[in-house]
Amino acid sequence: MNDPVAAAAPRTVSHDLAVSEELERFMASGWAASPLPGDLRLSAADVTPARRARLSARFPGERLVVPAGELKVRTNDCDHRFRPRSAYAWLTGLTGEDQAGHVLVLEPDGPHGHEAVLYLRPRSPRTDQGFYRDRRYGEFWVGRRPDLAETERMTGLRCALLDGLDQLPPGRDAASDTELAAALSELRLAKDAWEVAQLQQAVDHTTAGFEDVVRALPRALAHPRGERWIEGVFGLRARAEGNGTGYETIAASGAHACVLHWIRNDGPLDARELLLLDAGVETDTLYTADITRTMPLSGRFSPVQRQVYELVLAAQEAGIAALRPGARFRDFHRAAMTVIAGGLAEWGVLKTPDGDLHRRYTLCSSGHMLGLDVHDCAQARAEAYLDGVLEEGQVLTVEPGLYLQPDDETLPPELRGIGVRIEDDLVVTAGGARLMSGALPRTPDGIEDWMGALMEG
Repeated sequence: MNDPVAAAAPRTVSHDLAVSEELERFMASGWAASPLPGDLRLSAADVTPARRARLSARFPGERLVVPAGELKVRTNDCDHRFRPRSAYAWLTGLTGEDQAGHVLVLEPDGPHGHEAVLYLRPRSPRTDQGFYRDRRYGEFWVGRRPDLAETERMTGLRCALLDGLDQLPPGRDAASDTELAAALSELRLAKDAWEVAQLQQAVDHTTAGFEDVVRALPRALAHPRGERWIEGVFGLRARAEGNGTGYETIAASGAHACVLHWIRNDGPLDARELLLLDAGVETDTLYTADITRTMPLSGRFSPVQRQVYELVLAAQEAGIAALRPGARFRDFHRAAMTVIAGGLAEWGVLKTPDGDLHRRYTLCSSGHMLGLDVHDCAQARAEAYLDGVLEEGQVLTVEPGLYLQPDDETLPPELRGIGVRIEDDLVVTAGGARLMSGALPRTPDGIEDWMGALMEG
């Protein structure tokens, strides 16, 4: 098995001064004990054993390897902020930046299924120069990480030294084994009650972030890069309340809203245009919301903006109405697109609502699963997800949109350059679906009233 420490990206040669023997002795002495305080047990530790048992049942007798992932260089000797792989976080409950390089192994255990063992980089002892010289992992450079005993208290898992991986025979590795990766995605399709609560928390923080943005609009409108101002305002809420944003914020004004993943966010804001804000807070447990609102920067929709918005809203309502256990996953998209195609035909943009020509103006699907990843469970087999049926506990987005490109001559001039998406997060229930993001208004009148109250307050 490859050594994950050795596999980490190479570093430049250190330019630090050499450490004298006298300094080395001095640095190795005079340190008080510094255990982590309090009850360390993670709230997720109550639900992760059942998750590991479900995975174990899928692969009896096989060694399963689930790495947290490695640090990645951003520039020279600076790394990107680390986030563990979602499968690792789901199985262990560990979500911190200190998890880089760690590996969960499910070891076959005869009739008992598997024993889960967590292989960790140990805390640097004060007798080793690493704690003050290692810029990538040293405690004085990047902060304290739990030792093995502390991690066992956090997770309930047996922990071992990371270099012990070298002695293990190879096994199925979730980073490269497509069958294992698919199984991990499929096991995460339906959320347990703990996960739904985490997602609701993410939604609630995201709602607060959208309110922050509306309050900040006067200053954003005055800035030459107003989209960046919006991005920054939301990012502050995301970092203050959680781990950060669950994906790169889309703050798209005017025709930028016609670019599905506009993350440059370098444009000005024009009070005559719309702002499409697609953003989500990721909790400290790594569950993310994914909400989009399209709002008039003046606080009031123009007649043509309202016309487009109301068609997209009607499509979303049709999509939401199609959600229920046993429905096909693709049903809600088809329901939304039926409304979109009919509206485009009524406007005279299409000659008929039949066929698929409406896709020129909609471009993509109308939703996806949501959880630890914004596009959650994406490695699941088609028959279990895209071509599968909905079941209670699944959390997903419904997000139809119309993207009327500024240079599209099939459109009347007054429609060109308008992009509208409305996206909400829902959990499938026994009787249909519950709107988790209902605290944010969706109707044109509701948005106008909401914006007016926040901008005046």
